[in-house]
Amino acid sequence: MSQPLDPFSGFSAFLAAAQAGSFTAAAARLGVSPAAVSQAVKALEARVGTPLFIRTTRRVGLTEAGAALFARAAPAASEMTAALEAASALGSEPSGLLRLTVPRMAVPLVIEPAIGVLRQTYPKVAVEIAIEDATVDLTARGFDAGIRIGEYIEPGMVAVRLTRDITWSVIASPAYLAAHGEPQEPEDLTGHEAIRYRFPRSGTIYRWEFERDGKALSVDPRGSLIVNDSALLVSWARAGLGLAYVADITVEAELAAGTLVRVLEPFLPKTPGLFLYFPQRAQTQPKLRAFIDLAKQVLRPQH
Repeated sequence: MSQPLDPFSGFSAFLAAAQAGSFTAAAARLGVSPAAVSQAVKALEARVGTPLFIRTTRRVGLTEAGAALFARAAPAASEMTAALEAASALGSEPSGLLRLTVPRMAVPLVIEPAIGVLRQTYPKVAVEIAIEDATVDLTARGFDAGIRIGEYIEPGMVAVRLTRDITWSVIASPAYLAAHGEPQEPEDLTGHEAIRYRFPRSGTIYRWEFERDGKALSVDPRGSLIVNDSALLVSWARAGLGLAYVADITVEAELAAGTLVRVLEPFLPKTPGLFLYFPQRAQTQPKLRAFIDLAKQVLRPQH
């Protein structure tokens, strides 16, 4: 009598390749060869009876059947992983790969101070950081947790505060203000050069938000420079190329040193700061609990 086929054979290779968009990257994540990933996927395709990937020389993409399978399999795989980790959580030492998606602004504020301490304290925890400002589906992308500004966290997630609230700021270099003057009202921005931010996913350009007499207003300032990276936004402002709209916690050192100056302060709104967020089921993972506890300890002065 022949042995029944394992229904889950090839699924780890399929999920890793679908998430990474590459057999080579999937192989690195799984610790096997690209050929092993390719063979596992081919065997799964043979069982399913239809191609799951469109292969090119540079990248692999999902077919319609592959996308449908991934949409259903990824959440199920995440649930299975969480169940296994929860089963071994009691008394276990933090270990495994901790995958985090973080915005650019969180790198110096959270990642740089916290990850070094995490690695020293729990050397069995490996870390992968994906830097992207766009909103991310944690389960579909295989992340354990994410960091985002509080107002952008999707409902139903557990959220842990990492920083104090943010006061948004219009900044410029002293040289720019000496040459062009200081705007006194949000409407004065029409006479200035603005460095504008384009959202990576939607492609829209951010409208600068203000408050006057308790009412919200927004301005779409003119400007010859557009960027989707917040670090470059600050760098160009520091170089005197125009005004920029940023979170105050990202430019505290520059403001204290006087290399950047804040303008239009009476009109600037405050929003929640940075939070670590994750699904309810994920919080039992020792590796994530270790990161949460250490982050709270290391970042406490910033709350």
